[in-house]
This record gives sequence, C-alpha cells and structure tokens, in this order.
Amino acid sequence: MQGVQSYRRLGWLLVFWAVALFSSAASARGRLPDFSELVEKNSPVVVNISTTQVIKNKGIHGLPPGLEIPDLPENSPFGELFKRFFGEGEAPIEREARSLGSGFIISEDGYIITNNHVVEGAEEIVVKLASRDEYTAKVVGTDKRSDIALLKIDAKGLPVARIGSSEKMKVGEWVLAIGSPFGFENSATAGIISAKGRALPSENYIPFIQTDVAINPGNSGGPLFNMDGEVIGVNSQIYSRTGGYMGLSFAIPIEVAMNVVEQLRTKGHVTRGWLGVLIQDVNRELARSFGLKKPEGALISKVLKDSPAARAGLQVGDVILEFNGHHIDRSADLPPIVGNTPVGKRVPVKVMRNGRIRTIEVTLGELKEEKVAQLEQGGKKAAIDNRLGMVVAPVPDDIREALEIGEGGVIVKRLENGPAARAGIRKGDVITLFDGKKVKGPHHFEKLVAELKPGDVVPVLVQRENGPLFLAIRIPKQGDRSD
Repeated sequence: MQGVQSYRRLGWLLVFWAVALFSSAASARGRLPDFSELVEKNSPVVVNISTTQVIKNKGIHGLPPGLEIPDLPENSPFGELFKRFFGEGEAPIEREARSLGSGFIISEDGYIITNNHVVEGAEEIVVKLASRDEYTAKVVGTDKRSDIALLKIDAKGLPVARIGSSEKMKVGEWVLAIGSPFGFENSATAGIISAKGRALPSENYIPFIQTDVAINPGNSGGPLFNMDGEVIGVNSQIYSRTGGYMGLSFAIPIEVAMNVVEQLRTKGHVTRGWLGVLIQDVNRELARSFGLKKPEGALISKVLKDSPAARAGLQVGDVILEFNGHHIDRSADLPPIVGNTPVGKRVPVKVMRNGRIRTIEVTLGELKEEKVAQLEQGGKKAAIDNRLGMVVAPVPDDIREALEIGEGGVIVKRLENGPAARAGIRKGDVITLFDGKKVKGPHHFEKLVAELKPGDVVPVLVQRENGPLFLAIRIPKQGDRSD
C-alpha cells in the first residue's frame, strides 16, 4: 500500500512538473514582441523613393534601332569586333536607369531623410507615400561622407516620424525596419541590435549600429525603429558576399543623421571637426610598453603638419584616453566624436605620455579631404645587423621625402625569424621611433637595441605605404624559444 502511495505522489509530481514547464514555455512565448501595432502606427511615415538617371553610351552605326553595343570588358576582343563591323557613332546614345530606395518624413511640410547613394546622380526623384500619393522631390542637400541626403516635397499635413536616441539603446534590444526591399513597399523586418559604434572600412567617422535585421537593396534610407516607435537609425549598408542579406546590416545613428540634416538645412553643407592625427588601436603588448594598465585609448602614430593637434602640442606616442569628456576605449571611438565636435571649439584631451597622464587643450579645425601619398621603397646603402633578427640601413632620400619623416630613421632591409618578425615588422618598414627615442641612424639604432634587457617590451613606430603604425617588440628572455 505504501508503494502505491509513493507511485501516486510521484505521478502528481510529474504532472505538476509538466504543467510548470508548459506554463514557463507559454510565458516565454508571451515575452516575444508583437510588432503589429508598431508597424501599423509607423508605416505612414515611411516613403518609397524611385530615381531616374540618364546614362550615355557611345552610339554604334549599323545596329538596329533600340539596340546598343553590349557592355564588354575593357580591351575585350569582342568589343573590337563590334566596332570593326558596325563602326563607332559620333553622337552618344542616352538610356534611362532606374533605382529604388526608402526614406522617412521628418516634418509636416515635406522634409524627408534618405541615403545619399539612393539619390546620387538622379535626374528625377519620385516619392511615393503610404497613401499612394506621389510627389516629385528636390534635393535640399547631400553629404557623401555620412551617406545622408535631405529631400523636400511640396506637401502639407504629413505624418512625421518620432526621433529617438540610439545612445540609449543597448545591444540585444529589439528593433524594426520598414522599407522597400527589391521594390516591395512597406515591408517590415525585425531583429536585435548586434553591436554599436562599428567603424567600417569605407567610413570611420560614423559609429554604425550593427543589427541582424534583414536589409536588402531598396531598404537603403529607411528608418530603424525602437520598440517605442522612435527612429534610432537610418538603414544604410549590408555586409554581403552575394549582394543579398547575410545577417549583418548597418544603420547610421539618428543623432549623426539629424546633425547632418540640420547643417544641410541651415548652411547647405556639412562641416566636421578635425584633429589632424593618425591613430591605431592599443593591444596588450603596446599597453604594457606605454605603461597602461589595460589596452585602451587611441595611440597617435602621426601628427600632421600645421594641424590642430600639432599646434596644441600632441605628440607621436601619446595615447588619447579622453576627448572632450568622452572616454576612448578603442581608436575607432575617436573619429566620430571629433567629427561631431563643432569646428573652432576648444576641448580638453587627456593623454598618456611617458607613463604620466596629462590634459592638453586643443582647438579643432575643419576636416578636409586628404590625399594619401603612395611611395616606392628602394635604396642600396650598407646595412647593419642587430639582435632583433633584422638588418637595417639608412633611409633613401626618395622614401624620406615621400614619408615626410625628416632626418634619421632606418629602413628594414632583411628579416629573419626573431623578435622583430614576431612583432609584425616587415621588410621595407621605416623605423623612426624606438622605445620613445628618435632613431638617428643605423649605428644609433644598434645602440638603442643593445641597451634593452631580456623581457623588455618596447614600442616601435614604423612608417609604411598606408601610414605609420606602432608595434610592440618583446626582447626574449634566456631560454625562450625563437620560433
């Protein structure tokens, strides 16, 4: 009898456990967001943008009306074949190309935000509202660097998007995109914020919001909403190897977009703060070599001549830890902060220099387009060996002039398996600073190396075709492996 009661108690426990598990699963399902109301309320502020461009191709004699020479690779033998049989016409043939994008309304009288690349080069821009009303839009202004464009249509009483804050958003929060992927108007897709403050190779002045929201061609320029129905970003780019969505999409923070829009409306162009330094990340070895407790900040690898940084006294080897009160965790954090700081403003910059923290006041200039010098490496002077596993020589005059490095320095002529190669130094690098000291030449460099103790980690500044770079060299202790 006692055994039967035990089985009954066990049965009731199993039933209770199953009910609890089911209730927990139902509760979890209940916590998933319902986007239907969000989409219904905010779809009216999203617009479809179609553009028309006129593209001119060279005319071809002898082809039937309406036909053109195919687009063939340059120097293609088939291109020569077409020209030989049909000849090349004098008058160009014009054809229309159409593209689609999205945007959203920010004022009742018809101001609309979209991407610059959506409207760039367009002869005609047609904006279609959710109500299916269509308007021809004019471009108020564009900013290629931020990929933001401001349009205006002649309308009144339009629904207006509510502007939120991307800075308040956290990684993992739900977000919603509405746009026209592949021309399918008012399509809604949802996901979460994957990361914030992403710097992309194409633009390091924009701290992109990374999401896993499905974004495709046609979504560009459309809004990214938070769960309160506020716009916190402008969908701009995707990372893809196929041309379609692959799980990585990027949006311009709404603070950046609205800053650009305000400048376009008031000044007709956009200005950005300029510091005038080249920077890099601080890794663990570099942090140790500069006396930092952990990897952080933006390491200055070059100070440009006649720049705000040079006038303020910032130096190569300084690690910027704070800029105008903003903590700099990674080097990618600095450009957006500098760019969004008004030109002419005097700001405090906290740096680590020679193991000590100091604050320097800098008055920002205006960012201009810069040209990167391309240089060739050469030189055939005598080389000197050293304990780092590399051979160095005096810097040839043509490379010195191209790099604008002044006197001194050494060029790496040969590398062997050793501390220098493991640190990332390459053949052809020009070393200008070693352990915080300016390198006067090969003999001086050899002396500096000889003064190092086993286990020391020292910063080395090298100049390359794509700019200066700090590397950390570790002198091996006795018994360390050389491979």
